[in-house]
Amino acid sequence: MNRLSGKTAIVTGGAVGIGRACVERMAQEGAKVAIFDVLAAEGEALASDLAAQGHTVAFWRVDVTNETEMKAAIEAAVGQFGGLHVMVNNAGISGSPKPTDQVTEAEWDQVQAVNVKGVMFGTKHAIPHLRAAGSGSIINLSSIAGLIGVGNLAAYHASKGAVRLMSKNDAVTYAPEQIRVNSIHPGYIWTPMVENHLRTTSPDLEAAKAAAGSVHPIGHMGEPDDIAWAVVWLASDEAKFVTGAEIAIDGGYTAR
Repeated sequence: MNRLSGKTAIVTGGAVGIGRACVERMAQEGAKVAIFDVLAAEGEALASDLAAQGHTVAFWRVDVTNETEMKAAIEAAVGQFGGLHVMVNNAGISGSPKPTDQVTEAEWDQVQAVNVKGVMFGTKHAIPHLRAAGSGSIINLSSIAGLIGVGNLAAYHASKGAVRLMSKNDAVTYAPEQIRVNSIHPGYIWTPMVENHLRTTSPDLEAAKAAAGSVHPIGHMGEPDDIAWAVVWLASDEAKFVTGAEIAIDGGYTAR
């Protein structure tokens, strides 16, 4: 229950889905956790629930595409919690399910802004505080779409591939300062984002859910906790020799 005792973490997109699970598990393992999200009602409710359970958690409404907001919120969280040790760049959107020749410039730019610039801003403004702490862990949520081609998700694939290699670049850059950077690559995880994606691509949600689950050798979709526990490990000192890794948590999807 104390794997993250003494650590402070920020989770972007922390109000729902994978981000919410990360917040909950990190708080339960002893971390002070700052929730960043544009979903104010959900974020505030989560922070309130966890605080009532005795955890140190707070919410900031933050648009990860806005550098000024990100910098100010990170500084506010550091000021409130007394430092920063873990940055989880989780916020992301799937965008329109379209092939490259049908994607508009606006659709492309929106996905890159959230999924790529959001990670860059989170990393950029976390680094000075991780440096001040003497070490740290940055955990970037990519996707199996950052490793292989799934199809008809051009903007999303491009963004998640960028996150994968940003993570490796930053791992090499900051390793001498004991700041570790790793990427996680989920398969289909049952979250609001995946549900919304399936609703836009199929008239039968349950059939689409079953079909999406069946493409994983393990036979079903994952759950947010499947990712959250990996985040806990990467945030902890148990992973002190792990940097530049890309961890696929995908029920065997990319093992084929």
